[in-house]
Amino acid sequence: MDRQLRLAIETLLASLDDYELNDATVVDSRSVGGGSINRAERAELSDGRSVFVKSNPAPLPRMFACEIAGLAALHAASDGSGLRIPRPLGYGHEPLPFIVIEHVESGRPSGDFSARLGRGLAALHRGSAELHRPAAERGQRYGFEADNYIGSTPQENGWSADWVAFFRERRLGFQLRLARQNGFGAELSRLGDSLLARLDELIGAQDDIAEPACLLHGDLWGGNYLCDDAGQPVLIDPAVYYGRREAELAMTTLFGGFDRRFYAAYDEAWPCSPGSDERLEIYKLYHLLNHLNLFGGGYLGSCLTILRRFA
Repeated sequence: MDRQLRLAIETLLASLDDYELNDATVVDSRSVGGGSINRAERAELSDGRSVFVKSNPAPLPRMFACEIAGLAALHAASDGSGLRIPRPLGYGHEPLPFIVIEHVESGRPSGDFSARLGRGLAALHRGSAELHRPAAERGQRYGFEADNYIGSTPQENGWSADWVAFFRERRLGFQLRLARQNGFGAELSRLGDSLLARLDELIGAQDDIAEPACLLHGDLWGGNYLCDDAGQPVLIDPAVYYGRREAELAMTTLFGGFDRRFYAAYDEAWPCSPGSDERLEIYKLYHLLNHLNLFGGGYLGSCLTILRRFA
């Protein structure tokens, strides 16, 4: 780690009145896994603790500010859920953009880990819905305080009182427009427009009482949770917004990493509404379109399969 970056981290830590790191200095660092976008390092502190540091000489605009806001929102909403959210400590811009987060020591999952993760996610969803109710009643129901990113794709989060309108415009519509710009063909565009026109009947039957807006991690695949050294489930790398929880559960079904014990525990804690299996397919499409736009035509067939079924 560059000496100037070490000094910047120490200055940031010294400004945290409530973290008891005011006198800590960075005594060592080493590279760790942390995704493909940023450089990730574990910084060892003089008091024996560690922090997790990501840096990037040319990050996407406000990328680290978005991550701080997302982690802070999840951290505030997770109390009593059984989930651990690494505390965001801050970010800076010199000598290069960086973010500092509480370091989590990984551990070995126990036999009930998947069930704990499922129960914890249900508790996070239900608890955050209650906390969010006053804002929802003022019309700030679906969205978030600022736009952020899903991977490296911008994710629009302007507030909406209507879930179907939000998902049509800010989620599927955005990705379909991006796919057109990326040249992914007339069939995708035609079927996409047809699906958008049908969204009210496909995902709009539930009301905001049965399925309230709750805080979603937003990018919950198997690589964005881990087990800490106490066996507790930990959520990382969020793309948060307030939405309907089936949009979260749909992402968990796409790329593996979540077993039947996870879903059974979630359903026991907060069962999904009737008809969720079909709605999950619609919600999957958002993430498949994002992968199409990020990684190319290998995801086109999966997108078209869902569109042909429901458009």
